[in-house]
Amino acid sequence: MALTNTRQRYGGVTKTFHWLMALLILTLIPLGWYAGQLPYETSAELARKAQLYSLHKTLGVTAFFVALARIGWALSQPKPGLLNADHKVESFAAEMMHWLLYGALVILPLSGWISHAAAEGFAPILWPFGQGLPLVPKSPQVEHFFAAIHWVSARLLILALLLHFAGAIKHHIIDRDATLRRMLPGEAVVGPLPSQSHSAAPLVTAAALWLAAIATGATFALQEAKTHAPQADALAEVTSDWQVQDGTIEITVTQFGNSVTGSFSDWTAQITFDETTTDRKKGDVVATISIPSLTLGSVTQQALGADFFDATNHPTATFAADLMAASDGYEATGTLTIKGTAVPVSMPFALAITDDSAEMRGALTLDRRSFQIGANMADEQNLGFAVDVLITLTANRAP
Repeated sequence: MALTNTRQRYGGVTKTFHWLMALLILTLIPLGWYAGQLPYETSAELARKAQLYSLHKTLGVTAFFVALARIGWALSQPKPGLLNADHKVESFAAEMMHWLLYGALVILPLSGWISHAAAEGFAPILWPFGQGLPLVPKSPQVEHFFAAIHWVSARLLILALLLHFAGAIKHHIIDRDATLRRMLPGEAVVGPLPSQSHSAAPLVTAAALWLAAIATGATFALQEAKTHAPQADALAEVTSDWQVQDGTIEITVTQFGNSVTGSFSDWTAQITFDETTTDRKKGDVVATISIPSLTLGSVTQQALGADFFDATNHPTATFAADLMAASDGYEATGTLTIKGTAVPVSMPFALAITDDSAEMRGALTLDRRSFQIGANMADEQNLGFAVDVLITLTANRAP
């Protein structure tokens, strides 16, 4: 069997690419569906789900590179003519279907890869390289947009595969021609080809279908963003001796050995502080944090669920503390209440005051088990016990 194509037959390389892609696709589709159906209520269930998703992602990236190699090879080879080129409607459908499939082989795995690169955490790709991609930011919006395109593309691929399979069976059983046999091992006997005619119409039609699919994916992404937007009311503004101008409350967790960083977008702080007093206690603070305002990459919804922060029943966390002078700066010593559980906490922080403006930076490490967060995740290899907290803010002294 020749390795290269002719105008009548496919060569061995093309056939190998064809059946390798078929094997990858027929593995990836059920694997992705099955992984999506698995529960993740316990450490063992989450680990199993993550393992299968990691395998799905790794094979998907493999399929992307195989697809690029296949397309590159196809462009370098003569394209065997259609055996039913004299049937205009059928030949148009066949060419359009091939363009649809070529698009799927690139768009489907690439959209999944970009979605993964934009996400924080969960199910890493099983390879020795980084999990990110150049020019792809860590962004929930980017993640959800390309995840929606991935979802729609998978459905379009399944439809194209079913039609492709139906066409091959029709050729083999009804038309009794060599269309299917010439993609099998060996040298199929192919008679004289009918006159071939080609136009851009199949390509344009396939491109239009892909544009419609991408537009549908974008619509799904917008709907998903609205559906999962935080539902809690914004916290009321508070009066304070020091008015917070801006700042962040970040948390970092470790999932499957990878750091996942997120933040709370809505929080308030009532601060009294007098740096001139000779007392060790310089002031106090009461901070209130809106739990539903948390974004934590691809695990945001899980983090807000009943087994973790339980944002529905416990929509706020509070930190009430005295602001004390320390040997190398300051510390906030008080009580942190999350999910109805109060735990003594001491957080060292650095403070720089210039006239009536202050910049503060504090950090501490919490044990999620102290607050009954993720109590069903008892395996630290799946979800680390330690949660790193970083707080930065700037504030102005009230007149």
